[in-house]
Amino acid sequence: MIRRFEETSPAVAESAFVSEMAYLVGDVTVGPEASIWPFVCVRGDFGPSSIGEQTNVQDFTMLHEADVGPRVTVGHHVTIDGASVGADSLVGIGSTVLPGASVGSDCIVGAGAVVTPDQEIPDGHVAFGIPAETQPISDDHREYVRWNCEEYLDMTARYRAQGGFERFPDEFEG
Repeated sequence: MIRRFEETSPAVAESAFVSEMAYLVGDVTVGPEASIWPFVCVRGDFGPSSIGEQTNVQDFTMLHEADVGPRVTVGHHVTIDGASVGADSLVGIGSTVLPGASVGSDCIVGAGAVVTPDQEIPDGHVAFGIPAETQPISDDHREYVRWNCEEYLDMTARYRAQGGFERFPDEFEG
């Protein structure tokens, strides 16, 4: 569902894929070739949320006032609340990025990790644990992030090829 909130409505690039089972509300921007999968909630009601080009946001994820860069994989059951994630990163399954936190570019937030409020994960690092601790990213990790992004671009194309994907109505509910 795509829903207006007060004076703002989501803006979704023509080449993006948004599952009919996702919920986007308010000041939300979805970039070209991005994909938003079932049961994702993206809220732009307290402030803007943006999802970059070729980024995939997987099932059961919650983004609220989130700034997610290009070519990012946001795994299943992730919460990003009032925080940012840089380009070419991966936020692992079940992890949480809390208000004011910043995950740099070329990073991995490990599955189940908690990036605490106002914590900064530097570019090129892996964050893991509760609270998140960091170490430099390996070449194998970088390759995995790129591979995962490519896999979701392929999956998005396969879903779009199935048909039944309709653009959003001119008038949003609300």
